[in-house]
Amino acid sequence: MVRSSIFLFSIVLLVACGGDSANNTMTTPPVADNPPTTTNPPTPEPVEPYQQKIQAARLLNQATFGATIKDIEYLIARGDEAWLDEQLSLTPSLHYPLVEPFIENEDFWRTYRISAWWQNTLYGEDQLRQRVAFALSEIFVVSEYNGVLFDSPQALANYYDILVKNAFSSYRHLLEEITLSPAMGVYLSMLGNEKPDIERNIRPDENYAREVMQLFSVGLVELNIDGSEKLDNSGQPIPTYDQVVIKGFAHVFTGWNFNGTTESTWYRWWQNFNLIDPMDAVTSFHDTEAKSLFSGVLLPANQTPEKGLSDALDALANHSNVPPFIAKQLIQKLITSNPTPAYVARIASVFIDNGYGERGDLAAVVKAILLDEEARSGHETAEQTFGKVREPIIRATHMWRAFNLTYLSDRIDFSWPDYFFGQAPLASPSVFNFYRPDYSPIELNSSYGLVAPELQIATESTMTNTINFFAWYGLWRHFSGDIENTDISEEDELYLDFTPEVTLAEQEGAQALLEHLNIVLTAGALNEQAITLLVNVFEENDQQDIESKIANIVFLIMSAPQYAIQR
Repeated sequence: MVRSSIFLFSIVLLVACGGDSANNTMTTPPVADNPPTTTNPPTPEPVEPYQQKIQAARLLNQATFGATIKDIEYLIARGDEAWLDEQLSLTPSLHYPLVEPFIENEDFWRTYRISAWWQNTLYGEDQLRQRVAFALSEIFVVSEYNGVLFDSPQALANYYDILVKNAFSSYRHLLEEITLSPAMGVYLSMLGNEKPDIERNIRPDENYAREVMQLFSVGLVELNIDGSEKLDNSGQPIPTYDQVVIKGFAHVFTGWNFNGTTESTWYRWWQNFNLIDPMDAVTSFHDTEAKSLFSGVLLPANQTPEKGLSDALDALANHSNVPPFIAKQLIQKLITSNPTPAYVARIASVFIDNGYGERGDLAAVVKAILLDEEARSGHETAEQTFGKVREPIIRATHMWRAFNLTYLSDRIDFSWPDYFFGQAPLASPSVFNFYRPDYSPIELNSSYGLVAPELQIATESTMTNTINFFAWYGLWRHFSGDIENTDISEEDELYLDFTPEVTLAEQEGAQALLEHLNIVLTAGALNEQAITLLVNVFEENDQQDIESKIANIVFLIMSAPQYAIQR
């Protein structure tokens, strides 16, 4: 029954894809030749409750780890802007405090860090902060695939918390926090970077200097405010920096080591090994010569390491590329893979000035991204180009959030999401993340000029394993009612709670159930034909109990193309 339903449903879905304020004392203006019949704007049509829920679900799927019916109802009651303001003000849910109690355990490894991530993404009240932090983790990449960091889950949890704490701070402050993070220092080899010494054949390491420019701030080529490339007189892109600039930044980033390091302990790293506190500078290992950065930026000789670093980060943060470069990537992570140039320009303008003369206000940037006219109505005004492929791990968080993931142990033991999804928090294969922001399958790019970044990890393996995840942890693991009355006994098992859906189906029928799932899961992406098909599948399935029938429908929806694309 399930196999035939999937086949039929997939075919149907693929086909479906296709006031006058003047007073009497004022002089009467001249009458136009063809005066309008009325000067009052039309009264907006009231939004029906069903459409209100769909609109709320769309915003929540962009701004959180997946809409729930509870959050949908709360957002409607609060209003979009008030809900966003409330989210911006919530206390951060941190990861390090969740792993710290287990650091001395013999079995302390990645499982505790990943468990903390699931805990906050699924149950954290500060959903917007958590979602933005995850987006930032795919821009300011640090990965456990480093010999030191793989064995130090607490360092990665602490680094992730830097992103959580600074998700709504200033870009400049975030840039300094990640630069001085020992996890970043280890990952991109800024930690222990020394000034040049010709006799000892020592040259400053250029790794962080390159990546902080290419990936974290300005990118490879000069940009207009709308994210388009600036071109020279020959019609070629203009490089943002050259080897001289790389060398200048590399020399700036010398003299930094583990917190507490001194000149005498510089080479005795084990005495100061500290992957939590910010790195300290040791002046004797810092290059004090003058340094040439971007055009017009020259750092004078004899600066302290702290002053040189501050000036260099100022030069990065104030570069004209940063607003469109960062704005476009955040739009792509949250809203749509192919934002229009006008959308990018609007958000970049907020990055430049939040309305109070402040540059790089990430809270203002995130709010502007989510409330922008393109984010709110792009699925209607640009049907062919708006939207993004959902990251597979976010598809998992949505399922577990929407259906109240229930477990019996003291934490969520799901340690290797990479097996199912090809991704896990802070576990990308390189500093270039799991996928590039400009990635596009050849045919999509050549035929339409569009990008689809997340498809870079849509391999045969991950696509199959993601569907298997929906089956293993949804189709076959669920309950309804009081969990104490079930036969669930394994402490490490994870189950979906279909109690509200069972009640809805029993009291109001299959049509009401499908409308509910269409809101919560797809934000209205299923058309009437698809809903009718699923209603028939549900009603004609007389071989399963109602709970299993619901699980079958949820599996079909979450495996469908309408769900895979966030619109």
